[in-house]
Amino acid sequence: MDLIHCVHLPEQGWAPTLPVHLDGPGTWVLAFGGRALQDNPALLQQLAAAFPHSVLMGCSSAGEIADRQVADGSISVAVARFKSTQLRRASTPLTDASQSAAAGQRLAAQLPAEGLRAVFLLAGGLAVNGTALLQGLTAALPPGVAVSGGMAGDGSRFQKTWVLDQGQPRERCVTAVGLYGSQLRMGHGCSGGWTEFGPERRITRAVGNVLYELDGQPALALYKHYLGDLAADLPGSALLFPLSLRSEPGSTPVVRTILGIDEAAQSMTFAGDMPSGSATQLMRTNVDRLVASAEDAAMQALGELDASGPVLALSVSCIGRRLVMGQRTEEEVEAVVDALPAGSAHAGFYSYGEFGTTLGCHTAELHNQTMTLTVFSEAAA
Repeated sequence: MDLIHCVHLPEQGWAPTLPVHLDGPGTWVLAFGGRALQDNPALLQQLAAAFPHSVLMGCSSAGEIADRQVADGSISVAVARFKSTQLRRASTPLTDASQSAAAGQRLAAQLPAEGLRAVFLLAGGLAVNGTALLQGLTAALPPGVAVSGGMAGDGSRFQKTWVLDQGQPRERCVTAVGLYGSQLRMGHGCSGGWTEFGPERRITRAVGNVLYELDGQPALALYKHYLGDLAADLPGSALLFPLSLRSEPGSTPVVRTILGIDEAAQSMTFAGDMPSGSATQLMRTNVDRLVASAEDAAMQALGELDASGPVLALSVSCIGRRLVMGQRTEEEVEAVVDALPAGSAHAGFYSYGEFGTTLGCHTAELHNQTMTLTVFSEAAA
């Protein structure tokens, strides 16, 4: 497997030059960039023209990850040319969150089942229910297929996101690539670093990913009470205090982040389902715990890989983590890179939701506020 990472910065252009010699049907090109590229897509079109025969994917970010650095307004590109692994691209529009499960089913229908080993999924970050999207996709895939990826971002603005489709940035779209063949090796790691605090509350009314009541009280009013002065900055300030979601007593909680609020309905819209009857608590963290969790995710992914040599490493972390870490954001990216084999290519983005499996679980889930890392390599033929 040939690996190259390059980045485009407004002041410098492409560095290194785009490796057009790697173009071909076995080449996977992933590009992560700022929201503004949707209004001025010339660079994305340039990328598509450079790799006309490759499988091109990408999305908008809340920060682009390029090797050890995190930037805004750049384009981070990873290029991987596989020797024996086959690639199959799928895409479908998604105009409304209520259609998320159907969109997942349509993606799966475009991916032939025979030999399918892994799926990497990118979705728009706003008009989507990530839980339902994953459920629709995984229910229609063969057993044992690993699924990872994430939801596009737009900084802390929550206004507009895009996903690359046929080289064009589209606002309401979901894309995936299927990876096929016995030589493919993949590992995935997922770790949050958040802790619960405050009273546990029961979800007493919710519809899909829209939460209306906690313990019989209007959900938004109750959440604002805990935020205090930070409530004026919703929904962005919610990234600092996400909710844990525990469907059964003693189960491992997942983290849920607010994407939007409705003052009239006193409701909050989340990136994934908030099932009635589930228990929730506020969560908090600090920089050191977040960095440690990134290292943990890397150890999990490389431990699953069972391979040596350079890897294609794709990090999907959450905008909420970036807001907590501030100027120390690159420390979690450095923790990942320090764990990778020499010669690896590392790219990724800060997202509105992360897809992947937790340790000991074989079914992909939607995560928020979590560092997820997927690594790919190819065994010798």
